[in-house]
Amino acid sequence: RGVFGSHVAQVLRRLRRLCARYGSSPVFLLASATAAEPSVAAGRLTGLPVVEVADDASPRGELVFALWEPPLTELQGERGAPVRRTATAETADLLTDLTLQGVRSVAFVRSRRGAELISVIAQERLAEADRSLARRVAAYRGGYLPEERRALERALHSGELLGLAATTALELGVDVSGLDAVLIAGYPGTRASLWQQAGRAGRSGQGALAILIARDDPLDTFLVHHPQALFDQPVESTVLDPDNPYVLAPHLCAAAAELPLTEEDVELFGPACPELLPQLETAKLLRRRTKAWHWTRRERAADLTDIRGEGGRPVQIVETGTGRLLGTVDAGAAHTTVHEGAVHLHQGRTYLVRSLDLDDSVALVEEARPPYTTVARDTTAISVLETDTAVPWGDGRLCYGSVEVTNQVVSFLRRRLITGEVLGETKLDLPPRTLRTRAVWWTVTEDQLDEARIHPEILGGALHAAEHASIGMLPLFATCDRWDIGGVSIPLHPDTLLPTVFVYDGHPGGAGFAERAFHTARAWLAATREAIASCECDSGCPSCIQSPKCGNGNDPLHKRGAVRLLTVLLKGAPEEAEEAPEEKESRA
Repeated sequence: RGVFGSHVAQVLRRLRRLCARYGSSPVFLLASATAAEPSVAAGRLTGLPVVEVADDASPRGELVFALWEPPLTELQGERGAPVRRTATAETADLLTDLTLQGVRSVAFVRSRRGAELISVIAQERLAEADRSLARRVAAYRGGYLPEERRALERALHSGELLGLAATTALELGVDVSGLDAVLIAGYPGTRASLWQQAGRAGRSGQGALAILIARDDPLDTFLVHHPQALFDQPVESTVLDPDNPYVLAPHLCAAAAELPLTEEDVELFGPACPELLPQLETAKLLRRRTKAWHWTRRERAADLTDIRGEGGRPVQIVETGTGRLLGTVDAGAAHTTVHEGAVHLHQGRTYLVRSLDLDDSVALVEEARPPYTTVARDTTAISVLETDTAVPWGDGRLCYGSVEVTNQVVSFLRRRLITGEVLGETKLDLPPRTLRTRAVWWTVTEDQLDEARIHPEILGGALHAAEHASIGMLPLFATCDRWDIGGVSIPLHPDTLLPTVFVYDGHPGGAGFAERAFHTARAWLAATREAIASCECDSGCPSCIQSPKCGNGNDPLHKRGAVRLLTVLLKGAPEEAEEAPEEKESRA
């Protein structure tokens, strides 16, 4: 799905082209246990007509599925908000209990740091009961060296390990049988991923247990209180855009290096190809001779493609005292995860990042035991480059188009382990990063603000709260994770000249998520309003309008203002976002 799916689609087209050159026409077999409309998804990936085979003959025992909402604590969060016990702490306790009972279990976690934390907490609690059991729980995630991951897979398969806290690195492509239980620490972003993870247990035909432990955020809270949204709905359609120019351009270069591109190849690579080829000529990456385009450089053209969308060369994490390579982190995540002063976890050990060299892609760390974790804070600005489609929503508008986002990590918070209490904030000096991508945005007029009783002093908080909640709810409608998307809310945006809320794809050129949001906007924003209005808190909490990734410390926020604003906005919403498109607009 997303950018990775778009890259796979272009790789398959390059393969088809080379095979045809040598007289071969391969048959493609694509398999998934959880895809909606598999023939449509397979057709977009391969560019070929597809025959669907949908009979399921796999052995399955009874699966008991529980939805688990952590209890409220006596702590107060930002701006005095009520705080629930973290999904990390609850999952660690459940993994401990299952291990003590001899139940072979995997806990799926959203982040690498979360997997390490759950492993550490479970090991410490198991050691209190039986020190030998502490060695039977471990973490498994991307960024480990290949030999470390293979050793963990063997230990889990043999039964030497009883419990594993894992990221989605274990979700696909790793054969693990005999699991009795799966813990899912936070909704994984899509129903497809939820069932993939739950399906890791009970594969030998025995009964199994799956538990979704809700995080303290709008979507997870909505789902545990509306189970029909999980169990009565089909899995999502696969969202990918093979014509994304940021994906297609490097693949055209790679294809030209494999075999000169001809006019006949243009149809194979899609409608965006004719527009991109002259741009690649201007950039002196391709040169046209007679009837074909040729690769002009000495370096490998295939190296231009960043298939996994990681944003550049991975950053190596090196221990200062020994020079030992601990692992890697994606370049796109380095600013937020291995900045100077960040806490880094690896195989149950805690390290502090002493320096981050972005030029050499190296983060130097040393072992330490700080009583806190770290969370990066950032600032974001956004400008409209082009409006592809605009639909009237009452006096306001719902729009979809191209934007430029400028983001800069400016500081990090130190939060106490387990409780999440903020201990302090440290400034950082990191360069800004610019992203050209796709976005959906909506505007409101002064008349709509008057109808919603939104006064100037609460306007910023109402927009900000609606932005947070809408980002949190979008994964219910698009096959994305809330960390795949971003948002900005501005009381008076210089391009729209109106109060505006943006939600954008976090990948160059877009990933299809914002487009899906545009086409499902009525249902998406209605669910957003319901999630805020039904929350029992007084003025906002992580379950409705506070965001763990907010660069402004969740300030300002106005819960009741957001509900009133969305109510008025939805009154003017058409049945379908595609209705009544206005003329395409452009901005330099």
